[in-house]
Amino acid sequence: MDKSLEKSLAKWLKSQQSSCGIFLKLSVLCGVLNGIAIVGQALFIAQILQGVIIDMVAPAALSREFFALTALLLIRALLAQVRERISFEAGKRLREDIRQAVLNKLVALGPVFIKGKPAGAWATLVFEQVEDLHDFYAKYLPQMMLAGFIPLLILVCVFPLNWAAGIILLATAPLIPLFMILVGMGAADANRKNMQALSRLSGYFMDRLKGLQTLKLFNRGEAELVNIEHASEDFRARTMSVLRLAFLSSAVLEFFAAVSIAVLAVYFGFSYLDHLDFGHYGVPISLFTGMFVLILAPEFYQPLRDLGTHYHAKAQAIGAAEALVELLDYQVSTPTNVESTSETMAFSASSISIQAIGVEVYSLDGQRLAGPISFTLPAGEQWAIVGPSGAGKTSLLNALLGFLPYQGSLLINGHELSQLNVAQWRQHLAWLGQDPQLFHGTVRENVALANPQLNDEQIMALLEQANISEFVIQHPLGLDLVISDQSAGVSVGQAQRFALARALAQPAKLFLLDEPTASLDTQSEQSVLAALNTAMQSVTALTVTHKLDDLHSMNCVLVMEKGCVVQQGHVNDLQQVDGLLSQMINQQQEVC
Repeated sequence: MDKSLEKSLAKWLKSQQSSCGIFLKLSVLCGVLNGIAIVGQALFIAQILQGVIIDMVAPAALSREFFALTALLLIRALLAQVRERISFEAGKRLREDIRQAVLNKLVALGPVFIKGKPAGAWATLVFEQVEDLHDFYAKYLPQMMLAGFIPLLILVCVFPLNWAAGIILLATAPLIPLFMILVGMGAADANRKNMQALSRLSGYFMDRLKGLQTLKLFNRGEAELVNIEHASEDFRARTMSVLRLAFLSSAVLEFFAAVSIAVLAVYFGFSYLDHLDFGHYGVPISLFTGMFVLILAPEFYQPLRDLGTHYHAKAQAIGAAEALVELLDYQVSTPTNVESTSETMAFSASSISIQAIGVEVYSLDGQRLAGPISFTLPAGEQWAIVGPSGAGKTSLLNALLGFLPYQGSLLINGHELSQLNVAQWRQHLAWLGQDPQLFHGTVRENVALANPQLNDEQIMALLEQANISEFVIQHPLGLDLVISDQSAGVSVGQAQRFALARALAQPAKLFLLDEPTASLDTQSEQSVLAALNTAMQSVTALTVTHKLDDLHSMNCVLVMEKGCVVQQGHVNDLQQVDGLLSQMINQQQEVC
């Protein structure tokens, strides 16, 4: 990973620590108190050993030290438990805030952006990669502060007793963070590649699982199993690379800590044997001094070793943060953002009129998808948009829905769409697409999605309008019938009619329909069209369709090709001239 990128990601991670609230500071405070307790524990142990072994004091005379030592052991255990809980709470709050920010950003960018990646990749981002931030805030950041305080506290206690032992500790301390950095230099890049491999595997597996029926029908099941195996093997190899770095780092840190403690033990051993005579300020080295320093020596290196262990939490967080920062900092690259302003507009009781003047629709990364487009849709009329695939029909609808940015002028009842409050604008829309999304839940919950206050009678009336009430009445569960993920449990036609009932649940002044009968049989198509015709009386409607037989009921037809409107008028008039629409009608009649 580029060093400048790694530094910027680390800076971003630290800037988010305010989400942890006071819990991060409390975690550090518990660690500081634990460090003070460590020094007190070593002090009482050394006093007890000095008194029992050298001064020949009866153990009963050291009862105060024994009680103090016992109390400190209990206090350390309590502090460890409290710190663990507080640290978890700090990480939990951070994850909640980051996950909420990610979801808010995805909602702001809209479904067009989300469809740019497989569902499994988004699931990995929202769940796995956010979870990988936890240890950075719960363990690494507090430990980084403690790694400076506790060794300094121990040095302050050791130097007045023996300057040689203090110098040994001070000289060997940098070895651990030095080798921690050297070993961990590639850890962030390894974690980043591991996250990318997991994202690819999740998206790949989810897509193949959703298309399993198609793969079986085209006899591609075995081939895709091989591809999934390769993706899984890539993820396994990258995971093992991360683990290899982790184990190597731990081994190196343990080795240097053990060597440093051994050097200190050798110094005191030779001093007691009178082979070394320095470091004691002219006073013979007592058992108390040696035991006090040797008991504190492992605790001196322990915060540094813990920091080395948690250093991989930093590398893991940096690897996960790259995709999160890329998403959270994503900006629509076109000049006009349809969600940038929030002017309110009072819609009249009448229908909505639309006027497009030189409208150009852009993708979120700045590529022009359609335009320039100009037309005027009067209030209360029903228009159709036809054209070959890729002509820009759905892009125009997405611009009206507020999911894609545009340039030019797109007026709603004389007000610029980009200046309207998007949430208010969508309250006046009824949208029905060719691939309706029913959520896991009951029929009641799906129909009343936009208006949870609807009672059962109102919901049944909507189902009646959508010609699906008979199915619900005949089912033993009625409105409590559970629809599973991806509309499992109902047919495509039934799902389309449930979605139609949901669209009719809010008082819409504009119907935007994108191939609403594309996947339906003839009977279901007629039912949906009949319900739509009844609901769209005296309101404005704009329908994208490939079924040219239904155009006679439309007030006007927009014919699009290569992103532009090439014909406009009533279907009877357009059929009389040699143009794209007449060619499409003739081709459709030849196929039939």
